[in-house]
Amino acid sequence: MAEYEQPFIRNFSIIAHIDHGKSTLADRLLGQSAAVDQRKIREQTMDSMDLERERGITIKAKAVALPMIVRGEKYLFNLIDTPGHVDFGYEVSRALAACEGALLLVDCTQGIQAQTVANMYLAMGADLHVIPCANKVDMQAARFDETVTELEQVFGIKGPEVIKCSGKTGIGVQDIIEAVVDRVPPPNGNHDAPLKALIFDAVYDDYRGVVMYIRVRDGFIEARQKIALKATRGQFEVLEVGVVRLGQFIKQDRLDTGCVGYVMCGIKTIQDVGIGDTITLASNLDQVEALPGYKKPQPMVYAGIYPVNAADFDAVRKGLQKLSLSDSAFTFAPENSGALGTGFRCGYLGLLHMDIVQERLERESDLDLVQTAPNVSYEVLQTDGSIVRVDSAAEMPDITKIQEIREPIARLNVIAPTDCIGDIMKLTIERRGIYENQEHLGANRVMLTYRVPLAEIIFDYFDRLKSLTRGYGTMDYEIIGYEPGDLVKLRILVAGEDVDALSMIVHRQFADTRGRKVLFKLREEIPRQLFVISLQAAIGGKIIAGEKISALRKDVLAKCYGGDVSRKRKLLEKQKKGKARMKMIGGVEVPQSAFLSILQVSNED
Repeated sequence: MAEYEQPFIRNFSIIAHIDHGKSTLADRLLGQSAAVDQRKIREQTMDSMDLERERGITIKAKAVALPMIVRGEKYLFNLIDTPGHVDFGYEVSRALAACEGALLLVDCTQGIQAQTVANMYLAMGADLHVIPCANKVDMQAARFDETVTELEQVFGIKGPEVIKCSGKTGIGVQDIIEAVVDRVPPPNGNHDAPLKALIFDAVYDDYRGVVMYIRVRDGFIEARQKIALKATRGQFEVLEVGVVRLGQFIKQDRLDTGCVGYVMCGIKTIQDVGIGDTITLASNLDQVEALPGYKKPQPMVYAGIYPVNAADFDAVRKGLQKLSLSDSAFTFAPENSGALGTGFRCGYLGLLHMDIVQERLERESDLDLVQTAPNVSYEVLQTDGSIVRVDSAAEMPDITKIQEIREPIARLNVIAPTDCIGDIMKLTIERRGIYENQEHLGANRVMLTYRVPLAEIIFDYFDRLKSLTRGYGTMDYEIIGYEPGDLVKLRILVAGEDVDALSMIVHRQFADTRGRKVLFKLREEIPRQLFVISLQAAIGGKIIAGEKISALRKDVLAKCYGGDVSRKRKLLEKQKKGKARMKMIGGVEVPQSAFLSILQVSNED
């Protein structure tokens, strides 16, 4: 990459809310580069997965090197296309750490949305030079002046700085290219200093192993160097370095200071590489300081995955292993459920991540799967002072050993029309939300900020929000830590026996309501037996709700036409003894339909 000196390199990213046109604008920028074969450009060129193209979202960050000629000068644009969804916020922050600038894309027809705000704050936190762009100005519903006013009010951006553009028609694309040259500074760094590079993404290739996408901060990297990773302390030999262009790896002799490209070392599993980790030479491992911001991805939402057909268990395991090779944030472990048989307990970054993993698994492995309701992970402070992490109610320690239970808390931003404020406040307070702030974005829109337990928003909060705001509401959240809560393990007993698969962790104020609803659902779904089945909900040793499924009865008095009452009593007593004996011998099997029916039970009455 020696042909481009540092003053002629520009590293930038595109940040926006979902469906505001990031990938379409990236297509237009690709089309302006002379080094890109125009015949290979299609809609969403940088979105390589079928799932990304179908849903119109970006799931994985992509980097592409684009040689550009601007005002007669040769420049190298390193464009990093980032995901827009909150689940991938950490990947976005690492991608922004590899850049000096960002294009803030706002859809003119919708204005500022929740993730626009979240991603802008990430860019400001990374001290990037932001170029505001109002996209989709060619549409009839475009509100350019209102969008500019919102940008001025929320972020303090001056109106003349906003570029009018349309990713679809190409309006303003040349203005954006010139703005990148003028407003985004070239990368800084010391070419003579020891190697220091940031890993902002990594993918698994079946033939080449893990491919690391890096930004070189200081020094240079080339083949046959012995490198080390600061966080994992793993050491590897560099086999190949280069740049990426339209999904193709273009080999280079070396990557210099300020360059963005890939590194291959023949690493076998993606778990050996940490996104956000620092690469340096093995000989300088202890002398070079790590770049700030690294953290290990921590799953926040857990759910069980079970094959509909028990014979598919091995196929599910192989499919999960294959997915985990390319997704370091995804975890899974075997699990056994009395209701659903053998399956896996899987950890995800959030609900979209969970949805994508399940859909990829069903498509790529051709499987029929059942997914249980999602739940979050908790921290339990035990009486001996130790803290354990609990991912499901079945793992909860005995109640006598628990000092306090801590739940993950999220800061929730909701952007919606002003006439929906009352409904949103009522919904959020029902979910134990604590009001923090209210900010008006223009005349008709408002941003509300709350602190809400994560467990209360992962289930159906977004669906309720969309319904209350007629589809105009958007939300974004970030995890801000764990706080103690009045939480309890709700046990469900069927015929006196604990059913682990049905137990759950709930707030004490919702325990009675949730317990009654679950028992009501079970009463409808569990088939009647020849004896009475008792259904109970309990907290510790205290029963808080109960239901009964009445027995199927044979009319033993049918043959008695009149006669002595003692004969009837004798027949009924005999039947009663038989049912008691049957109850002692036979167990109650909870059908799969009963388990699935309680997944939609909410706290509301």
